[in-house]
Amino acid sequence: MILLVSLNSVCAQLEQLDRYELILPDNEPAERNQFKVASLEDDGLLIYRVVSEATGDDKLQLIRLDTAMKEKWQGFVALDKSLQISHIRTYKNIVFLLFKSARAVSGNFQVMAADIKSGSFVVHTIENFIPFNPTDFVATNRGLMLGGYFNYRPLVLFYNFSTQRARVLPGFFNEPGELNQIKINTDETVDIVVSAKNFERKKCLWIRNYDAEGNLNKTTVLEPDQNKHLIFGRSTHMGDRAQVVAGIYGNRNSEYSRGIFLAEINEAGEYAIQYYNFGDLQNFFSYMKANRERRTKERIERRKIKGKKIRFNYRLLVQEVVPYGNQYIMLGEAFYPTYTYSTSRPGYSYNPAYFTSMYRSDRVFNGYQYTHAVVIGFDTRGKLVWDNSFEINDAKSFELQQFVKIAPDDDHISLLYLHNNLIRTKIIKGNQVLEGKSADPLKTRFDFDLIKERDTESSKLDYWYSNHFFASGVQRVRNQAREAATRKVFFINKLKYQ
Repeated sequence: MILLVSLNSVCAQLEQLDRYELILPDNEPAERNQFKVASLEDDGLLIYRVVSEATGDDKLQLIRLDTAMKEKWQGFVALDKSLQISHIRTYKNIVFLLFKSARAVSGNFQVMAADIKSGSFVVHTIENFIPFNPTDFVATNRGLMLGGYFNYRPLVLFYNFSTQRARVLPGFFNEPGELNQIKINTDETVDIVVSAKNFERKKCLWIRNYDAEGNLNKTTVLEPDQNKHLIFGRSTHMGDRAQVVAGIYGNRNSEYSRGIFLAEINEAGEYAIQYYNFGDLQNFFSYMKANRERRTKERIERRKIKGKKIRFNYRLLVQEVVPYGNQYIMLGEAFYPTYTYSTSRPGYSYNPAYFTSMYRSDRVFNGYQYTHAVVIGFDTRGKLVWDNSFEINDAKSFELQQFVKIAPDDDHISLLYLHNNLIRTKIIKGNQVLEGKSADPLKTRFDFDLIKERDTESSKLDYWYSNHFFASGVQRVRNQAREAATRKVFFINKLKYQ
């Protein structure tokens, strides 16, 4: 039995409520037939995996847990070997699993729509008449919107549940661009944000709003100031207030960003954009060691006194824009790609932020190294109120993903992420740091269980419901009370922030 415990007296808000385990074959590689988990919010969790069969169809295994971590139903479904899971989304009491071709972009899509309560399901086949790979999708009460790219041009398909036919949404499939966001709003409309160049070759944001049936309601184009380009943006609403877009801006055609922009759009489509250079933020460089941070800020002040421009180049992913009281919070994460070289000694890494190499043709991608998360609070007019940061320089991934999650409370905000079986936490209030970075291990299932750093093969932390999170992954667990008692498990830990 798992007891309700507090991790420590310093970070007393985090509680680990329960742990669920599935035993895995000891000699099976971590990437083979691996379980994954998706949030069903108040309806629990969906555990899923594709079981490869030597002959015949593969099998899709599904297990639904409720919020008390109890199994409600499970089963196997035959799955064509040519299909693989692309995305999972929920809409009210239905969970949608999107399948795409595992070998090409030309195969049709399949969508399994499963009733969360009973597990009964229907399958929709969506004709892929314009071959593309889906990068995101959302469900409405009338159909599905699938976004992706064809020939570097973003497009969004709308599949109608009633007619069982798909069509490209108006406003797409014209010019090259980047699909930033597909977001369903509380009024059942959908905002789709695309970054693309206008006729003046300036990178702008196209924000299109559609109804639940895929009909275009309105289009707003955010155009940047002179010598600026809007690289990426995310949109959000808060009640009946104006629409807010937050993102990053840069110059020319660079993939690096120079700072953050905040825009407020009224119902008439009028907008105002505020720009904040990274050097203007109070805590953007707090992830650095003290001496380096001090030297960086001194250099910024010297340039300001001389009237010179402040230029910092970062790769930054804007992960979230969420309401917080009478403010909004933007969460972004900074990273850089690393490389190894066949001509260098083993383990050598290349960081393009600091130097260049003459052996570029021999370099091999070696993952994205994350440096820190930046958290910004701003009001509904797009005015910056405060900023803070959270160092995450021990995290590395071969796919871009969101590491840091936010747990907002009335008088503070907790920032947390999971790495090597440790929950890293930092608590802030505006520009202030209330509690510095702490690290606490995930709770095990039994007394005398031991998990060392190298025993975690993969793990992630994600939002669940209300103020609850879940941590999941694959671990090798040793029990010190029994000789040679070792088990390999897929685990889920339930966490709560008070």
